[in-house]
Amino acid sequence: MNGLIDYAGLFPPADLPLNEAINEYAEQLKSENSTMLSRFIIPISKLDDLDDFVPLFASIGPLRLSVLGGGGNNDDEYLNKINQNNGEAIFINSDISKPSQVKEMVKIAISKFNSIDILINKAAKFTFGSVEDVTQEEWEEVLRVNVIGYANCAKECLPFLKKSNRSAVVNLASVSSIIAGPKFVPYNTTKGAVLMLTRSLAVDFAEFGIRVNAVCPGSIHTSATYKHIEHMGTDVEKTLDEFRRSSLLKRQGKPEEVAKAVLFLASYDDSSFITGENLIVDGGLTYT
Repeated sequence: MNGLIDYAGLFPPADLPLNEAINEYAEQLKSENSTMLSRFIIPISKLDDLDDFVPLFASIGPLRLSVLGGGGNNDDEYLNKINQNNGEAIFINSDISKPSQVKEMVKIAISKFNSIDILINKAAKFTFGSVEDVTQEEWEEVLRVNVIGYANCAKECLPFLKKSNRSAVVNLASVSSIIAGPKFVPYNTTKGAVLMLTRSLAVDFAEFGIRVNAVCPGSIHTSATYKHIEHMGTDVEKTLDEFRRSSLLKRQGKPEEVAKAVLFLASYDDSSFITGENLIVDGGLTYT
């Protein structure tokens, strides 16, 4: 949580340390009685995936959050961080590749919070390999989660998003949506599909005043980084150094930098005239 804010549109002013800026922004929201961050629903793979969102969400204040996913080791810890900071969060164990479970998830969220203002699609299945390596079953599974699952969530949330005058959908895509990597065929393919899904939903949802955008993270230093290195079978320190050198800024991104991009696009106050876009958060990786 150290460092300086560099996203001036979200946390004023830009030269405050992150924790001070968050506190100031939270007070601003409360004083303005803002509904910007009122009721979120975030499909994830497991609660560990909230590493990049909880530090910000837990501090902002007027937040009602429903999380669905497969669970993790830190469920209570993550939810308590929000519940103890003027927010309210619930976890719903669900599989977004199954429409019936998504429908039930939305039903539970509505029974708890009465409405849904923002959908953040963050769940992902990490399936790598060449076209020769990947089985039919693996293809079907990764498509069901990474693409059809996002569509399932958008479909079931839509009736409630229509009722909000500040609603938004933010899909987590990837720089893999834009650039291809060796032996990344299933992951690259599905993340490319997320970008087109985002644009298509932006066109269809515009008549209801619902904005739909995507965030494309590059190399971000999280627990998934080490899982990726393990899959590659390479030396950890050498590979981390290669990740750092691959961006123009010569470092990996921090999780909160992705979270701030998502919050920017979720905010009606900050991005009310932005839809159908993909915000790349990669330190210039795509330009190297």
